[in-house]
Amino acid sequence: MTGFRTAVAPLVVILGALAAAVPAAAQDALSGRELVAALRDGGYNVYFPHAATDWGNGDDVDAAGDWTSCDPDEMRQLSDRGRATARAIGAAIRALDVPVSEVLSSEYCRCAETARLMDLGPVRTTRKIMNTRADDYVGGRAAVVRRAREVLSSAPPEGGNRIIVGHGNLMRAATGAYAGEGGSAIYRPDPDAEHGFVLVARLSPDDWQRLAERGTGG
Repeated sequence: MTGFRTAVAPLVVILGALAAAVPAAAQDALSGRELVAALRDGGYNVYFPHAATDWGNGDDVDAAGDWTSCDPDEMRQLSDRGRATARAIGAAIRALDVPVSEVLSSEYCRCAETARLMDLGPVRTTRKIMNTRADDYVGGRAAVVRRAREVLSSAPPEGGNRIIVGHGNLMRAATGAYAGEGGSAIYRPDPDAEHGFVLVARLSPDDWQRLAERGTGG
């Protein structure tokens, strides 16, 4: 492939600064025991940017679909730390008895691998969840944002919550919130909200572990 390759080192610094600038509890409506109880009732969309990656590699994309490659010489992949984090998050969600009725992932290999390692159910990849840096291949930025908002504003299949594994840049573009690699934001569909959903919580990977250790989130 000879297409674009992201300049990753400066981007890590920029994204870290942006994440640090957002107060951890700003706008968050649920936490601890109350959050766990709500998730056990189902009906939420839980968005995870993929877990930690090897920033020594970039993305080479020449055509739609190139991003599905799991070759680290072509596309940035999960690091060993990212794989361990994905497994730990999934284990925490299972330990909390949070029901999952659907798992969606971006087609990017690093996202699909994150979703599979979480082991929360069959993973369905979709272009409704897309990296904004490749939006030219799938209809442009406005279309990418619109499709993501459609997913976040729709109720999960009955009986659980929807797990979404995508990209931090899409989260910011579609919702205004941001979580770094392996972080998460939880949204409740709400037809009266501006984009059809509201942010109720943000959790780091360690937050999921802490909730699981407490058992009920208290």
